Amino acid sequence: MRVVVCYIAFLFLFIGPGFAQEHTAPLGYNPVIKEAAKKDISRFSKKTALSLPFFEDFTNYDVFPDNTKWIDHEAYVNNTMCVNPVSRGVATLDALNQYGTPYDSFYNTVQIYCDSLTTQWIDLSTYTPADSIYLSFFFQPGGNGFYPLTADSLMLFFKHGSDWVRVWSDTGSTVQPFRQVMIPVSDTAYFNDSFQFRFVNLAAFQYSGSTWNIDYIRMNSGRNLFDTAVNDVTYTSDPTNILNDYTAMPYRQFLANKSGELISQMSDSIRNNYDLPNTINYGYIARELSSGTVLGSGTGSTGIAGGGSVAQVSFPTYTTSTPIGGINDRVVFENKFYLQSPGPSDPRSNDTCIRDQVFDNYLSYDDGTAEMSYYLNLSATLPGKVSIEYHLNQSDTLRGLAIYFGRQVPLALSKPFSIIIYKSLAGVNGAYFDTVLREQDFYFANYADTINHFYFYRLDTPVVIPRGIFYACSMQPAYSGSDSLYYGLDVNRHNGNHAYYNVLNSWVSSSVQGAIMIRPVLGQYMRGTDVGSLLKNDDQWTMWPNPARDILHVDYSANKKVTYEIVNIQGSKVMSGNINAEQNINIAALASGMYFIRLSFNGVSGTSQKFVKQ
Repeated sequence: MRVVVCYIAFLFLFIGPGFAQEHTAPLGYNPVIKEAAKKDISRFSKKTALSLPFFEDFTNYDVFPDNTKWIDHEAYVNNTMCVNPVSRGVATLDALNQYGTPYDSFYNTVQIYCDSLTTQWIDLSTYTPADSIYLSFFFQPGGNGFYPLTADSLMLFFKHGSDWVRVWSDTGSTVQPFRQVMIPVSDTAYFNDSFQFRFVNLAAFQYSGSTWNIDYIRMNSGRNLFDTAVNDVTYTSDPTNILNDYTAMPYRQFLANKSGELISQMSDSIRNNYDLPNTINYGYIARELSSGTVLGSGTGSTGIAGGGSVAQVSFPTYTTSTPIGGINDRVVFENKFYLQSPGPSDPRSNDTCIRDQVFDNYLSYDDGTAEMSYYLNLSATLPGKVSIEYHLNQSDTLRGLAIYFGRQVPLALSKPFSIIIYKSLAGVNGAYFDTVLREQDFYFANYADTINHFYFYRLDTPVVIPRGIFYACSMQPAYSGSDSLYYGLDVNRHNGNHAYYNVLNSWVSSSVQGAIMIRPVLGQYMRGTDVGSLLKNDDQWTMWPNPARDILHVDYSANKKVTYEIVNIQGSKVMSGNINAEQNINIAALASGMYFIRLSFNGVSGTSQKFVKQ
């Protein structure tokens, strides 16, 4: 069976109580797996046939399935899209391909096969139906993603000669917990040296996220339909951050108020999947990653009841001073939790989990991965604003914002926005009016594949922010259309989201759970990934007159052909074409009003400039 990967269009899917202006939507983009796909994927090739028992719980930290067990790389291995997994890590099948992007941007009403997860060859030639081979797995629709619709389905296929035979399927639903499935392998045609099984999700394209999580796959002989017990004690989550609010911050800001920033207890979750209670011995060790210096360690034990219950284990946060270079250096603490005495038959791969605490040149509340998109329902005549509250422990220099944009249809590449840095918001924290520290206009959304997968928008002039609270704001102008830009939403954030929105000329505290992925970047000079900063000096350009009536003259120093694009205030493209140096653009056919023009040199876009058509 040839698997076709699908595209999904994104309209508003969910409106909860009180969400009149705020909405969430499925992800249309996964830069994490797109970045991983740039690596050599030739490693996904046929290996020596596997033997029983087969076991997989997706505990590895790679975003693709283990190539010693799986031949394709469309599933997304993660620990953020799931809710209460059997063990840490799941494989997520959704409506995005192995590059993290849609395949087809035109059709959204068809039903199509999407992601697949296919095993390497498994040698069953020495077995017969009398050996009672069963395949079991756990699955979860939705999780932290959007639920698949009832027309969607998750399917399991067995390789039958040259064909694939569907042996199980389940339709989309809102059932949240993981459920276990038992499938016998009994047909004599399966008992050869090239047996395979494959999971596939089918998406009915009615704006569905079609998210399915798969966990804890087991296949072995000597089983039966009632062999459902999972004899394993395992971690189900990553350790918490050692910071009590931020997920990342500059190290100098941390040192300025170390006691105020540290959480009192680090914690993690351990699941006892045995039927009987177990006393679990566990420990942790923390190191400064670059030097290996031990920062803290500890051991403990806890009694965990049976029946698949989960216990929180914790340790006091370590306070050891850490060697560091300059005040602007990146510092990483590796926090490793481990089980000391798991059960005698436990798989060992899920007995350790690691979380790196990063101190870098930005402030964040998110963990770097988005599970949904966040957007606003904009007023027709007023600007729309999203502001995130941050605090500084000492004065610092703000260089710009790193923003994770969610993909939307149509793409928002022509939607302009402004960056505003506020010291106060009217009606928030006792303030009577907005206090603007810096505003810069004429940015456009982009989708970055750079480190951290954020797009960095640099301020032309950095702004020094005093100690205390400030707000980082993305603003779309009036007449921008009914829906705003889409922002990445980290729904694993369970503390306050520190977010405010303004679509009716007043600030309202956000009711959406999660962190909207906008990060202030502080400290030393950084080259932005915003379009204006990517041009060489000889690619800078000017245009005149402004206002203009019939002719717009474009002047740039490089003697080469460039591409231009003109968009209106709503972000819709109204003109485009190619021009040479010192060539005029006839704009007589344009209606009177405000427009933006952007030039692209060798595929790299320059900063947009505003002009008025008289």
